[in-house]
Amino acid sequence: MNKITKKSFYSFLALYLISSFIFLSLAAYWFFNSQVAMEKSNNFYKMNNIADMVSADIIHAHMKHEKLKLKKFDYATVALVTKKHRLLYGWLLQDVDYTQEFYMRAGIFTLITKRAAGHLGIEYIIVQSGKCIDNIQKIKNKIAYAVIITAFLIILIAIFLSYIFLKPLKDKMNEIEEFVKDTTHELNTPITALMMSTSRLKNKKSYDEKILQNISISTKQLYDIYASLSYLSFDNKSEKSSFVAFHHTVKEDLSYFRELLEKKQITIHEKLEECYITIAPTKAKMLINNLLSNAIKYSKPNSTIYVTTTKNTLIVEDEGIGIGTEKLDKIFSRFVRANSYAGGFGVGLNIVESILKEYNFKINIQSKENVGTKIIITF
Repeated sequence: MNKITKKSFYSFLALYLISSFIFLSLAAYWFFNSQVAMEKSNNFYKMNNIADMVSADIIHAHMKHEKLKLKKFDYATVALVTKKHRLLYGWLLQDVDYTQEFYMRAGIFTLITKRAAGHLGIEYIIVQSGKCIDNIQKIKNKIAYAVIITAFLIILIAIFLSYIFLKPLKDKMNEIEEFVKDTTHELNTPITALMMSTSRLKNKKSYDEKILQNISISTKQLYDIYASLSYLSFDNKSEKSSFVAFHHTVKEDLSYFRELLEKKQITIHEKLEECYITIAPTKAKMLINNLLSNAIKYSKPNSTIYVTTTKNTLIVEDEGIGIGTEKLDKIFSRFVRANSYAGGFGVGLNIVESILKEYNFKINIQSKENVGTKIIITF
């Protein structure tokens, strides 16, 4: 799985999981609250029912002049208290606040009622229970287990769906990647042969200089294509950055393009002040090569290209065909060309942008059709 497919896979997976977990959390929260409300309501009715049964027993014992037998309840404890708050029967789980009729404190629900109506000297029937909190905790545990199991199933489903949905993209990207790798491999052999032949001809000093110039230019153009395709195809982030004398690199690249400039009768006006930056050397060359290559490609014969370096900038300005305002936002997209004036794959500025983003450099492009283009890179 290549970088683009991985990025798509993880993006889809993250989006699916985040949305699913948000929905799951909301559903679990709503269900838990509804169950808690139901449990509390059920608890209230149970405690009221116990109070009713006890009050009925008290009144019955009083009317029949019988001794009261206080029943025991599994769900709650019952205490029978006099008007002066003296305990007559039963027991209390905690102290009672007689100013309230129903409340919860420290996990214990307390119901206070006067349904005994003073029979047998009993003023208050007090019902206390901690079962409701225990039941709520059980509900919470059950929901938590259900959420964990559901989340696990959602993750499995998300991975499965991500794989199914992205499989066509993965297959297509693999085909493209293999094509680019095969192309770069095939280009490397003739490029190497051409460069060696040119070198031998130069050493012999016996050749048709115009033909040799054409061979040299073609070789360099092929090499630029090879370098661009290699950069796009392979992960170049592994190359370590170093402290580079950028103005020297620019000087070397200007020499590299000298023959092409002479053939197109383009004049270079260079003003190279010292410029030191931290960048991978190969990427420094790729940055300059693509900017100069574009400037030469879109410049008309007998025009001038201005190349300037300062302490923290690179400026490349040409007198070429320029770029329309409506196209400036699209020129960094891969395989997009601003016009059909010259050939190319439309990858040069895409490579430039990726290098700038990696090192947090800034770019400013000023262009006007039929006047020229000025590119300012700020390091």
